[in-house]
Amino acid sequence: MPKQRRIAETDLILNRDGSVYHLNLLPKHISPTVITVGDPDRVSSVSKYFDQIDFKIQKREFVTHVGKFKGKKLTVISTGMGTDNIEIFFTELDALVNVDLRTRIPKPEQKRLRVIRIGTSGSLQKSIPLDSHVVTDYAIGLDNLMHFYNLKMDAFEKRKASDIQRKVNMPFTPYVVKGSSTLKDKIGFDMMAGNTVTTPGFYAPQGRAVRLHPKYPRLLQALTDYHSKSSGFKLTNFEMETAGYYSLGRLLGHDVLSVNAIIANRVDRKFSLNATATIDALIRKVLDRI
Repeated sequence: MPKQRRIAETDLILNRDGSVYHLNLLPKHISPTVITVGDPDRVSSVSKYFDQIDFKIQKREFVTHVGKFKGKKLTVISTGMGTDNIEIFFTELDALVNVDLRTRIPKPEQKRLRVIRIGTSGSLQKSIPLDSHVVTDYAIGLDNLMHFYNLKMDAFEKRKASDIQRKVNMPFTPYVVKGSSTLKDKIGFDMMAGNTVTTPGFYAPQGRAVRLHPKYPRLLQALTDYHSKSSGFKLTNFEMETAGYYSLGRLLGHDVLSVNAIIANRVDRKFSLNATATIDALIRKVLDRI
């Protein structure tokens, strides 16, 4: 086995107490299953169902609660919005379990975590109603994060990426990544399965116009209309993180699943009147199935 390199202090920054820089966590705070949410205020919406909460900390948008649920240790962490935040979260999370922080050398045996994102999303199809729950099969990244990593896609994913670029008329090729089939069968077996588009912004990248007019005014319609007749592959919903989760999960060797509360239908131009209840129902569903 080749000798592992020592990770530089400027590549993996640690705080004075030995915790990782942004998350402000130590290895003892990470459970085998990690639940993530975007909104820092939503962490307590998950941990309120814990039997006990043993640890709380916040640094910037990263809020962490560690506790027990039905006798199992669980960690819930907020990430904030965007795949740039997901890169920080996933890199530091992986380091906490797979790097000896004292020696700064990767451990010889790598630990595989289960990471479940509970998020909100907008539907791209009339057939996906408000207040439904969607489990992401494939994630399609419209952001540029994977231009900086050597992500390997299989033949199907490569074909979908090229086909989406051509039919949606995009100036670049997106990346396409499948999530964990094991977690999908365990957590999302009765949810609507979909293919989630991850955008690098909330307004123009999702077809919204306020005072600025999007450069691609037909993007929303093109994403909605996309359909691969050969495979039946459609784009069902969009948000801002899932593709980052799935790609980094693959690169780092972790099982990752994204489940989504549909709180907006962009085709009907309607927003949920019961978003809080829809999200809470999804949280309880995930917790009961872990």
